[in-house]
Amino acid sequence: MAIALLVTYGILRWNAETRSLLTRLEEARRSPEPGRFDARELVGLPAPVQRYLRAVMRDGQPLIAAVSIEHTGLFNMNETGEDWKPFTSTQRVITKRPGFDWEARIAMAPGLKVRVHDAYVAGEGILHASLFGLVSMVDLRGTPEMAEGELMRFFAETAWYPTALLPSQGVRWEAVDDSSARATMSDGDLSISLLFRFDEQDMIDSVRAEARGRMVSGEPRSAPWEGRWSAYELRDGMRIPLDGEVTWILREGPKPYWRGRIRRVEFEYAFQAAHVKEQDG
Repeated sequence: MAIALLVTYGILRWNAETRSLLTRLEEARRSPEPGRFDARELVGLPAPVQRYLRAVMRDGQPLIAAVSIEHTGLFNMNETGEDWKPFTSTQRVITKRPGFDWEARIAMAPGLKVRVHDAYVAGEGILHASLFGLVSMVDLRGTPEMAEGELMRFFAETAWYPTALLPSQGVRWEAVDDSSARATMSDGDLSISLLFRFDEQDMIDSVRAEARGRMVSGEPRSAPWEGRWSAYELRDGMRIPLDGEVTWILREGPKPYWRGRIRRVEFEYAFQAAHVKEQDG
């Protein structure tokens, strides 16, 4: 009975933290402007970027204001070896002000789950992992390094919400070659750049940072980091990748640690956000 009460308390405590993060996301939310994609804004962009944006959305596409995503997949819990555990997760993304909360349940063993918040909320980077919602295993937040790393994640995942990559949304593109380009975005005083590579179908194949912070045996390190995207399909008129893999690029070789698939995605658009705001007013 005591154990059951503790577990119930842990779940309630974790759910309260989740609600708090989501509330903070919504409080920082703004509606993207203009409300729809105008293909004329692609003029002057690097050729592979133009091809990608024309391929994944239509002229007049409403701009994405928010996204709700459900994933399933595997997470490698071993820093140096292979210890893949199944996870399920929900993710809430706000495109303006950029932010997200990835709330995951990783099955360590039957009946034993680690709960994780990986988030960027109102400029703050957060990584909190807890056993049963009671015992913190990792609790990192509030540092410039955490903010930078989590904003990188938001930027790398824009293939799931591609209108956020438009110049009108503050993204600056620089040509590299015919199949890649460097993109830069800012949030407040924080500015980051990532290398986007495109495949033969003009889709985003990978997104790479030359240095992203990671924890190794409790010590902060940095290493090149890369996300790869595949299995593009139409969702609500846009082409987005359903499969992904995220990897640290280490001296001893690539070390994948996240492999996931989108099971459900739901978009909210700028005109919907404006309508809600009018109703609330």
